[in-house]
This record gives sequence, C-alpha cells and structure tokens, in this order.
Amino acid sequence: MTATSSTLDGRWRAGLTGLLAAAAGIAVAELLASFGDPGSGPAVAVGGVLVDAAPTPVKEFAVRTFGTADKPVLLSGVAVGIAAVAVVVGLLAARRRWFGLAGAALFAVAGAAAAVSRPSAGLLAALPSLAGGVATALALSALNRRRASGTDPATAHPATAHPANAQTANAQTANAQTANAQTANAQSVSAQSTNAQSVSAQSTNAQTASAETPNAQSTNAQTPNAQSANAHPVSERPASESSASRQLGNAQPASDEPTSRGFRGRFAPAPGRGLRAPGTPDVARFDRRAFLQAAAAVSAVTVAAGAGAVVTRRVRGGAASRDRQAVRLPTPAEPAPPLPAGQDPAFVTANRDFYRVDTALTVPRVDLESWRLRVHGRVEHPLTFTFAELLQRPLIERHITLNCVSNEVGGPYIGTAKWLGVPLAPLLREAGIDPGADQVVARSVDGMSIGTPVRTVLDTADVMLCVGMNGEPLPLEHGFPVRMLTPGLYGYAGACKWLTELELTTFGAFDAYWVSRGWAARGPVKTASRIDRPSSFGHVRPGAVPVAGVAWAQGRGIDKVEVQIDDEPWRPADLLPVPSTDTWVQWRLTWTATPGPHTLRVRATDRTGAVQPEQRATPFPDGATGWHTVTVTVDD
Repeated sequence: MTATSSTLDGRWRAGLTGLLAAAAGIAVAELLASFGDPGSGPAVAVGGVLVDAAPTPVKEFAVRTFGTADKPVLLSGVAVGIAAVAVVVGLLAARRRWFGLAGAALFAVAGAAAAVSRPSAGLLAALPSLAGGVATALALSALNRRRASGTDPATAHPATAHPANAQTANAQTANAQTANAQTANAQSVSAQSTNAQSVSAQSTNAQTASAETPNAQSTNAQTPNAQSANAHPVSERPASESSASRQLGNAQPASDEPTSRGFRGRFAPAPGRGLRAPGTPDVARFDRRAFLQAAAAVSAVTVAAGAGAVVTRRVRGGAASRDRQAVRLPTPAEPAPPLPAGQDPAFVTANRDFYRVDTALTVPRVDLESWRLRVHGRVEHPLTFTFAELLQRPLIERHITLNCVSNEVGGPYIGTAKWLGVPLAPLLREAGIDPGADQVVARSVDGMSIGTPVRTVLDTADVMLCVGMNGEPLPLEHGFPVRMLTPGLYGYAGACKWLTELELTTFGAFDAYWVSRGWAARGPVKTASRIDRPSSFGHVRPGAVPVAGVAWAQGRGIDKVEVQIDDEPWRPADLLPVPSTDTWVQWRLTWTATPGPHTLRVRATDRTGAVQPEQRATPFPDGATGWHTVTVTVDD
C-alpha cells in the first residue's frame, strides 16, 4: 500500500467516524424526544427553524415543486446537511481531538437552540439535543481510539536504503526506550549481538558505526534526540537482540531533565512515533480490529436508540389514534342538508384524499384528557373548555369547501368535506367580546397562530370549531381533536388545526404567523375555476368529448362558468346543483373535438357579477389569479 492510498483510506475512516458519531447522537436525541414532544428532536427542530426562516419564494417553490412531499424532502435535506457536517467534523477530529468535541458541542447547541425557539417549547425541549451532543462526543472518542502506537508498515519509509542503516533503525525501534543505558551493559549487548556485527560488515560506514557504537542501543544512549520512544519491536529479531532488550528494559528515554528513574525532556518523541527519515510522513498505525469493534458498538447503540424512538412514537401515536377511535360524535342539532340529486361522487373529497398544507414536520399527538381550549384576551369572561364540554354544546353540520392560499391556478390544494362542529360566534359572545377587539388569534398546540377578523366570525353563521369530518372524528393530520374553519377565507386566515387557544386582540397589536411573513392580514377567497377533464397534454379521440371541472367563490357562490376552445367564442357550461354558496360548483359541457392540438381555458363569474381575472398572479401575498388553461391533442 502506498502512502497516498493509506492517506485516502485514513480520510475515509475519519469521515465514517464522523457519520457514525452523528448518527448515534441523532438516535439518542430522537429517543429522548419521543418520550416528550417529538418536535424537540434536533432534526425536526432544525427543520422547523428552516421552515420559519425560509423566504416566501422558497416556500412557494417547495409547495409548487414537491407538493405534499415537501416535509419529507425538507427532513431529507436536513439529514444530508447533518451528514456533511459530520464528515467534516470527523476529518478534523482525526487531526485534533478538540475539533471533534467542538463539533459535538455545536451539534448540541444548534439543536437545543432550535428546539427552545419554537413558540410552544420550554427549556426542557433542549434536553434531547444536549444528550445527543454528549452521545456524539462519546462516540467520537471511542472511534478515535483506533490509533495504536508504532508506525504503519504500509506507509512508513526506511531511514535509508543501506541494509546496515536499516538494521540500525530496526534496532533503535526495537529498544528506543533504553536511551540512558550504561556503557557496560551496552558492551555486553555488543558481545552477544553477532548478527548485528555481521550486518555491519557489509558497509564501511556501518562498521564505523558499529565500532563507535557497539550496539544501536548505545548510539541511542549517546543521542538524546532519539526519534522513537515507544515504538513496537519489529519481527525476526535475533536472540542476542532479545537478550539486549531484556537487559536494558528498565532504561528511560534521554532527557535534559532528571527524574527518579532517568531523564525526561523536551527532546523525547511523542508516544506512538517511530524513527523516520527527514521529509517522510509520520503515519500512526491503524488498528483495524479496534476500530471495527468501536464502530460495531456505536452502530449497536444507534440502532437500539433509533428503534426505541420509533417504537415509542408508534405507541404514543397509537394512544392518540385510540383516543380518536373512542370518540363518539353526537348527533348534530343542525344536520347538513342532503346533497342535491345529480351530484358527481367527487363532490365530497374523501379524508384520505384531502389536501394537507401546514408547517408541522411531525403530526401533533394530542392527549384528550389533558387537552383544553382557552378563550381569553380582550374578553369579559375568559373561558376554558374540555373536549367533552365542547361536545355537549349544540353542533352544526355543513358541507364547506376549504382551499389553501398557496394553491396555484388549477392547483390541487382544495377540497370539500362535510364538517361537524361548534358554532364559534355564540361561544365568543358568551365570553363577552371587547368592542375594540377586531382579531381572533387561534393557536395550535405546536405554536402556529392564525388571525381571523372578529366581524367575519360574528357575521358568518357557519364559522365553527370542527370536531368531525365526513362522518368521523377529525383525522390526526387534519387537526384532531379540534380545528377552526371559516368559510370564505383561505386556510391561513381562518382554519387553525390542533386548536388549543383563542385570543381576542387587534390586528394592530399582533401579526399572526403568515402575516408576519408578508401575507395579507385578511384572506378572502378569490373567484376561481379549474379544468379537471381532459387533463393537460392529454390525448382524446375525435367526436364528443366531455369537459368538466370545478369553480368556487365561497361566501358568494358561482353564477356561471364559461369555456373557450382555441379562439372560438366562450361557451357556457352546465352547473350542477350545490347545497350552499360555501362549496365549490361542479360544471361540465360536451365538446365536439376535431383532430389536432387544441387549447382549452375556463373562467367563472360569481354571484356578485365579478368575473375571474385573466391576468396571472402568484399566490403571494393573497392568492393566485388567472384562467386555467390546458393543451389537448385530438388523435386522428
């Protein structure tokens, strides 16, 4: 093995050391976090900080590009970043141990700071990352004990090419610790070392060295600046040399400083160093067995801690799921009216297909027994409700369409469900609203804040605290046990999930999460429409082709939908009946398709007479606008 290849192998081992240590630290931290708040784990906490700090264009790009997979992509990116830093720390720690300790400390501090910065976190949220930092440091220390004393034979260079000098170097390496040996002992060794003399006879230079120095040991004794104080003996030593080693075994390294057993000084080499020619690399021997043993131990800890974290989270998640399954929703005081005849089955979006857009990297698991809803702030009578107390209030059931402000023109982040919940307006009136309060700030268990105009809540009868969705308790991903829903507003302005707090305040006194990041303070839904069939860049046969989609303007309702084929005049589409103005409208028409490429576009007009604008606008800061357009090829 050459010195270059050995160096490369050493770098690979150092990088692997960093990766293994970081993995152990992450696993230990996630295990501790699984017993408390899963969001306090370093990966999730750092990911949350990145979500909060990311500029709006970056967030929009992530939602547009990755869709509902944006969270796994983000966490994967965090993992890659941690791995890259871990490799660098491993390389540095191979040179200086304190570099590794500094890297572990940085890991702990960064994770702890990210965890405690979350709105709902306390100081205890720092513990998982701190423990993970300690685990990382211990793993680095264990893995870096792979260096054994001596010089790696694969990479060390002989002191000289001459055999006599090589023999001298070997003899020096064999007994480098006998620097202060007595002359008489050295002579005795010389008499016994016939093999060394025969080797010396091969060179005049070597003979001279042998005459002046009966044994390599005396040379070393006369030269305080010996190169190898603790080198391991080489193989195939003659018996006389072994005898010399025994006779001189108690000698101490040369030194300029007396001690009780010899001299120890600044000229003595560092432990683990051997003789080497000037300009040759000093490479510590790699103990492969020790490294593999340490790596196996660290990997075992990592696997055990990681498995423990997964099991604990599943157990706790299972408890939340059991709480949800145990909920028996009361019969609503006002059931939803039946859907009009002729509705397409896709009018109601199944729970499993309902879009999810939020900042929660892990779904909160809420304990029903300890959950409370607080109503406070600028109210006369602060209120607190348990989940059971909410279910005892009169419930209403409504079909309502909910959409996300991040939805692009023609995008998928919209759905309709049958919601069951407590009307919010009567509840706030019971608390006694301060006349000066104009904003209701809803907060979730993970600290998300969403601001809704008080006037919208009081004037819209169907604003509710939802406990059910499509005939079952809220799914965990959609806000169990309680979420807020405000018809006519985008989700960021009126649909807080995992709700735990309602605060009456003013828009001037507080900016909710998205408002503080530049989004509009009030988020009314804009009139929009979408073509669902045929799909863009699809192929159809000539003749009668069904064209269909949806249009929405919650709170106002849709008056008409028009479709344009190429540059032909706009054609009115047929509208299917709807239960209320708070849902989308399904529309359809039949197109007689002719061979070739065609462009289809759609526009809607709401019941106030406002026509969906043609000009394209991005979702930021208050929702996208523009006509949805698809290109279709009619095959001949």
